[in-house]
Amino acid sequence: MNFFGPFAITVYGITALAMLGLPIGLSMIVASVGYLWMTGMDMGSAAEQFLNGMYSNYIILAVPLFVFAAEIMNSGSMTERLLRFCNVLVGHLRGGLAQVNVLQSLIFAGMSGSAIADAAGSGRMMQNMMTRDNRYTPSYAAALTAVTAVIGPILPPSIPLVVYALVSDASIGYLFMAGVVPGLLMTAMQMAQVGWDARRHNFPIEERVPLREIPRVTWAAFPTLLMPVILLGCIYSGVTTPTEAAALAAAYAVLVSVVIYRSLTWREGYNAVLISAKTSASIGMMIGGALVFNYVVTIENIPETLRALLQGWDLTPLQFLLLVNVILLVLGCVLEGTAVLLIIVPVFIPTAVALDIDLVHFGVVVVVNIMLGLVTPPYGLLLFIMTNISGSPMKDIIRDCLPFLGWMVLCLALITLFPDLVLWLPRLAGYAG
Repeated sequence: MNFFGPFAITVYGITALAMLGLPIGLSMIVASVGYLWMTGMDMGSAAEQFLNGMYSNYIILAVPLFVFAAEIMNSGSMTERLLRFCNVLVGHLRGGLAQVNVLQSLIFAGMSGSAIADAAGSGRMMQNMMTRDNRYTPSYAAALTAVTAVIGPILPPSIPLVVYALVSDASIGYLFMAGVVPGLLMTAMQMAQVGWDARRHNFPIEERVPLREIPRVTWAAFPTLLMPVILLGCIYSGVTTPTEAAALAAAYAVLVSVVIYRSLTWREGYNAVLISAKTSASIGMMIGGALVFNYVVTIENIPETLRALLQGWDLTPLQFLLLVNVILLVLGCVLEGTAVLLIIVPVFIPTAVALDIDLVHFGVVVVVNIMLGLVTPPYGLLLFIMTNISGSPMKDIIRDCLPFLGWMVLCLALITLFPDLVLWLPRLAGYAG
C-alpha cells in the first residue's frame, strides 16, 4: 500500500477533520471529494453517490421514524407508565429497582431500537428513582442504565440492524428475528449480575405494590405494552414492511400519547419533532458520507484486496469471525458505532460471503460488537450520556460497568461460536440462509 497515495491521504484527511471537530459524515464527504480531485475524476460523482444512495434506499426511512417514535414515548407518559408496570413485576425483589431498570430496557427495546433513546429517556427517570434516599450509588445506577440500554438495538426493531441491512442486502425481517435470542440472553445475564450484586451489597427491597393496585397499573400501561406486539406482529405476519412498521410505530406513539393518555403538550410534541429531526439529520449525513467514501473504497478495490489477503492467510470461518470480533472491539473503543458499521463492516462482507458465513449471523455478531463499543472507554457514547445525567465521574461508572461487560463479552462469544443460537428463530420461520 502506498502510504502517501490518494487513498491514504483521504484516510488521513477523514481522521484529521474528525479530530478537528468536523462531524464524521462531513469529514468523509470532504475527504472523498478531495480523492476524486487528486485522481482527476469527476467530483460531481460524490453528489451522485450521495443522492442515489439516500433516495433509492426505501429502508433508510425506517431510521427517522423509529427515532421519532422513541422521542414521543419519552416526551409523553408512555415510558413512565412502563416503569410503573415493571416495578409491579420485579420491584419487590432485593435490588428490585435495578431489576426494573433491566426489564424496562427489554420492553422498551421492542419499541424504539435505539440505545441512545433508551438511556436519554428512561435513563434520567431511572437515575432519579435509584439514587433517591441513597438506595444505590449514582455511579452504579448510571452504569446499569448504560449497559441495559445496549439491549435495545439488539432486539427488534433495531436501527443498527436496519443500517446493516442497507450495507449487506440481508433481509431485515430475518435480522430482526435473529436478534431475539441474543437480546434475551443478554437480558438474563444482566438480571443474574444484578441479583448477585443485590446479595453482595445488600441492595434495598422496595415496598410491594398492593394487590388491588396491580390491575390499575397494568391497565394504565396496557396501550404501551401493546406497541411491540402490534409492531412485530405486523412485520412478521407480512402486513407491513419494516419501514412501514416504523411509520406505524410513530403514529401509534402519537395516538397513545395524545388521545389515550393525553399527556403530550404542543411544546413537548414540537421538541420531540425537533430532536428527532436533528438526530435523523446527523444519522443521515453519516450514512450519506459513508456512501460517498464507500464509492472511493470500491474504486480502490479495497474489499477484494482484503479478501485476497485474508484468503492468503487461509482462515477458517470461525477464525475470520474471531478476527473480526477483535478488530471491531478495538475500533469500538475509539470510533462511533454507526461509523464502524458504515465504513468498516462493508469491507468485511465480501470475505464473509467467500467463506460461506451466513450474513444474518454475521450481522448480529457485528451489531453486538458495536453495542459493546457504546459502553467501552474512551469513546463510549452511553458512558458520556450517563456521566452527564448522573454527575458521577466516568471512572466510577466504568468500574461499575466491568462485571456487566464481562457478561456481554461472554454473550458475544456464545453467538460467535454457536450460530444456531442466532439462526434458530429465523430458520423456524422458513429462513434457508
